[in-house]
Amino acid sequence: MQAWKDYQEQNKERFLNELLELLRIPSISAKSENKADMITCAEAVKQRLLEAGADTVTIYETAGHPIVYGEKIIDAAKPTVLMYGHYDVQPADPLNLWNSPPFEPVIKDGKIFARGACDDKGQFYMHVKALETMVKTNSLTTNIKFCIEGEEEVGSPNLATFVKANKELLKADVVLISDTAMISMENPSIDIGVRGLSYIEVEVTGPNRDLHSGVYGGAVANPITMLAKMIASCHDENNHITIPGFYDDVVEASEAERKLMAAAPYDEKEYSTDLGVEKLWGEKGFTTNERTGIRPTLELNGIWGGYTGEGAKTVLPSKAFAKISARLVPNQSSEVITEKLLNYFKSIAPAGVTVNAHEHHGGEPYMTPVDSKAYKAAAAAIKDTFAKDPIPVRGGGSIPICALFEKELGIKIVFMGFGLDSDNLHSPNEKYDIFNFYKGIETIPYFHKHFSEA
Repeated sequence: MQAWKDYQEQNKERFLNELLELLRIPSISAKSENKADMITCAEAVKQRLLEAGADTVTIYETAGHPIVYGEKIIDAAKPTVLMYGHYDVQPADPLNLWNSPPFEPVIKDGKIFARGACDDKGQFYMHVKALETMVKTNSLTTNIKFCIEGEEEVGSPNLATFVKANKELLKADVVLISDTAMISMENPSIDIGVRGLSYIEVEVTGPNRDLHSGVYGGAVANPITMLAKMIASCHDENNHITIPGFYDDVVEASEAERKLMAAAPYDEKEYSTDLGVEKLWGEKGFTTNERTGIRPTLELNGIWGGYTGEGAKTVLPSKAFAKISARLVPNQSSEVITEKLLNYFKSIAPAGVTVNAHEHHGGEPYMTPVDSKAYKAAAAAIKDTFAKDPIPVRGGGSIPICALFEKELGIKIVFMGFGLDSDNLHSPNEKYDIFNFYKGIETIPYFHKHFSEA
């Protein structure tokens, strides 16, 4: 609609500046020292929702960080869209690898560089500005509810309690999420699924104290060495995961879906060059796109122990640690896989060390039905603004709350992400193209229009 375009064009600089203000708040949910920043960010989100035209906005306290709920109800008889997003961000470490301070947004080559630029402040804020656009042009055709939480990056430990206690408040016809990516702006796509997650931490203990590596080396098992061997045992020569029963419940993708994935634009050389690697790695028998979408994975996220400071210290450490995550595909259960991971590492502990392992968090895989009214509305909206039908793809990341929303609220989820896989999510120099930000604001009102007509 021309009215939407005109309003957005007149206000685009303000939209961008408001996003930059949000990005300056270091809302890191994983770090206790940022608790005050989490509250500041929640208050800022509340204020922006009210300014955009929400009728009511409430900050709900949880056992952790607060949840911001807002709504704009125009007619109880009209369909209701529940928009989910998160205002918390990943830690910015390692800081020395950032080209600019992570919480001082910098615009360069049409891109916003800041922690949270794409994941997920830039993406959920598109919906806030889309609401404003529709309210100010008197063209809102659905009821809209917002659930913006502050713990997604730590597994949403308190969201289930909130959802179960507020089913009537959150009652809607669909959940709309922008926390995913497109293939490119030239080849728009919609994620039809996301992978689940199982995340554990392993602690290996050897001697009762750090030892002199010369005096004791060769006589005592080194926990770092033992841990490295245990981790190396998790994959075979074909990069297939060796943990007993890991693949038991995997639903294999059909030949038709694999053929559809193969038709999506993909340049392996460009992919490798962007990452700075000469050769890609993964499970034998599957393409890169398949490995990152339809196959489960096991990754080492961090490992430490002994002396890691400046200079040298000849020490045989008492302990070694690792953080390990698995990405899961349809029919795999995070609870089942977590148990298998924990049992595996405890069972293969070499003589001379003891192993303790515990769970951090997890989430279930999720698939969106492509024949649903919501998916068709999203596809139509993208075609309206991109002049192309979107390609359905499976996302490699995880959004743990998807299964929760469907189970507790009885509604489906549709993904409308405008990020790119190259946006450095969870990495230094996270970015979000300003073009993508504006394109999302332009496209989202069309989703509401098509969904209301459906």
